[in-house]
Amino acid sequence: MAEVEERLEQAVTGADELVDGPLRHLAAAGGKRLRPALTLLTAELGQPVRDEVTRAAVAVELTHLATLYHDDVMDSAAMRRGAPSAHAVWDNSVAILTGDLLFARASQLVASLGAEAVRVHAETFERLCLGQLHETLGPREGEDPIAHYIQVLADKTGSLIAASARYGAVFSGAGDEVAAVLERYGEKVGVAFQLADDVIDLASDAETTGKTPGTDLREGVATMPVLLLRRRAAEGRLDAAGEAVLARLGSDLASDSALRAAVEELRGHEVLEEARELARQWARDAVAELVPLPAGPVREALTEFAGLMVDRLA
Repeated sequence: MAEVEERLEQAVTGADELVDGPLRHLAAAGGKRLRPALTLLTAELGQPVRDEVTRAAVAVELTHLATLYHDDVMDSAAMRRGAPSAHAVWDNSVAILTGDLLFARASQLVASLGAEAVRVHAETFERLCLGQLHETLGPREGEDPIAHYIQVLADKTGSLIAASARYGAVFSGAGDEVAAVLERYGEKVGVAFQLADDVIDLASDAETTGKTPGTDLREGVATMPVLLLRRRAAEGRLDAAGEAVLARLGSDLASDSALRAAVEELRGHEVLEEARELARQWARDAVAELVPLPAGPVREALTEFAGLMVDRLA
């Protein structure tokens, strides 16, 4: 990871003096580095000390960073990783173009890994875009909103985590069958991670998460707790507290006080725990995908990794 961090630093500098500030902004703010860590971990199933593994790990983190610049513009998010978001420091155009520049640098690294890596990267990039588009456009008439949302999470979050897991296996020489197992595992871990994030976004404060709680609520994006409330309402089994929450969510949440009130009411409803349990079930399903792998420390670490994705504070 120290080598990944050093190369990541190199990748987000050296454009020019004017551009280096926004380019380094989110990388310098820190982050969990989950995706490169997963690439390095899955590489332990083959020959992990290969330069290709390190390059792949840096590429997936650069891709992830690029999506954050774009997400913050779309969500009008004021904070990211405990710091002002890039569009708040500069403006929307600078943030979007910086994200594009990071995508370009990730693509250069992936191109050095060969045609198969380029294909995986391109397919992942397509899914990232499709996931964001489907989230923006919403479900089609007659489509189950929860199933639609799960697919959005699989595309927006699961696809890149799946690629991260796959790259580790491929570039360590662990083989195509192992890579396929890890790709399925990674996608489900990604869904579990994002479902847990939905809960954390409501249950934690800005100091813990580095983000403003309830940003999605303000932007009208229905995360899993809200979707579970709506399903109960559609089925005629929503309690009075839940009806009050839905009424609040339908009001103007532009002010900070209104948003805080909505977050507090949603925190107090049992759908929050229902969403948390759903995240844990996706993590269990991810672990079940690991059965074909040989027993040992790597499989154990992957099992723990899945658990950490849902049982965390931020």
